[in-house]
Amino acid sequence: MASVEFVTRVAIVNQKGGVGKTTITLGLAATAAMRGARVMVVDLDPQANATSGLGVSGVVRSVDDALASPQPGSIAQSIVYSAWERPPLRSSPRVAPSSPLMAQREMQLATDPVGAQDRLASALEGTEADLTLIDCPPSLSMLTLNGLCCAHGVIVPMQCEYFALEGLTDLVNTIKQVKAN
Repeated sequence: MASVEFVTRVAIVNQKGGVGKTTITLGLAATAAMRGARVMVVDLDPQANATSGLGVSGVVRSVDDALASPQPGSIAQSIVYSAWERPPLRSSPRVAPSSPLMAQREMQLATDPVGAQDRLASALEGTEADLTLIDCPPSLSMLTLNGLCCAHGVIVPMQCEYFALEGLTDLVNTIKQVKAN
């Protein structure tokens, strides 16, 4: 099979919790890895479910460290290989793990008026992956905004119900603002 011919970053986002953001992230990571893509998952959610879902525990450095010192490529020091077994995967997905400290980083980013929304983009500079999946927290927060600002595309999982549709309006407006800027 030929190698995968795409290089992209996709944010999986919805301000509502429990809609399957992490499940979709992990499913896409596994599927792309099975096809031979070099996959990286960036876990922006302080709950760190994507991190634990990839079998990573005992995190020493996390995305939080990269956002604290947003030097180009700073996330590279946090990236670890997942604990997923190789077969049937052609390559093991890598993960930039989250930690509970991300909740505190969220508050610090909210009070930083200059460039706070671009910290993740800077931290990801120079990383090599065919597909980077960004698992965002269940909120329209500065962490989510960082995910959107560095993404080439967005997946919005949602439940088929009235209130979910109401919340989609806010999210679409946020995406339009990010795209315009």
